[in-house]
Amino acid sequence: MATLVGLGKVIDLDRYTVLAFDIPGNGYSEEVDELIFNYQDWNLKDVGYAFAKAINTLNISTIDLALGGSIGGAVLWELIMVAPSLIKSIVPIAADWKSTLWLQACCHVQQTILENSDKPIETARQHAMTLYRSPAGINQKFEKDAGTVQAWLNYHGLALQERFTLPAYRHLNHLLSQFDVTNGSNDIESIAIKSKASIDIICINSDGFFLAEEDIATYERIKNKVPSSLNIIQSVHGHDAFLIEHDQLINILKRIVIKRVKLHLVSETKALA
Repeated sequence: MATLVGLGKVIDLDRYTVLAFDIPGNGYSEEVDELIFNYQDWNLKDVGYAFAKAINTLNISTIDLALGGSIGGAVLWELIMVAPSLIKSIVPIAADWKSTLWLQACCHVQQTILENSDKPIETARQHAMTLYRSPAGINQKFEKDAGTVQAWLNYHGLALQERFTLPAYRHLNHLLSQFDVTNGSNDIESIAIKSKASIDIICINSDGFFLAEEDIATYERIKNKVPSSLNIIQSVHGHDAFLIEHDQLINILKRIVIKRVKLHLVSETKALA
């Protein structure tokens, strides 16, 4: 986010006011009282309701543009369902509006590791890193020093162990495992139309977690229903490419921000006139 948000950057803090919310139970505050132990009672729609309530508590009636990557992008889909008039534009990045069977399978393996490993966070993180990257990306990264791939996985496992708790990891994995903004109807068109938000999808051609083919299919379904665009990051790095391919992401977001914010300003000017 440091490459996107700041003075003179794509999200220019001289021009825009930025809100950022933690997903409840993610452990960022390091306060035990803020962890969620009854994680099975939660779903991603609850997070959408929590965000909408927080925005309402701040007496904010409209958000011009909302960005979110991975699970954060999935929350944006939930937000336009639970609060249809709140957001004018959403930009889900490397995300989806549902847990595919593939994603459910990945989360099930993660849960099994968390329940059975004597080093649950370390082991689950190592497994997750193989999902967040791609075979081509890992081969490219370590082709000159094959022995370091194990050290790289060990490093990420230990790093997450030091800054994450088991309840937080288990909770977020559960949220990913069973979300569906349509509540099983598969009618994403109606959700999009009701919200009236513009939807600019950013996906990654090599993403093995939130598959690009799913985002492409979603775009084909909504493109004639609401203002929308499909933007594809070309990369060998898999799901994590949105954290790696800074230049591509910045260029895509520049176009989106200029287009959407300009349209909102024109619309507001007409309304005032």
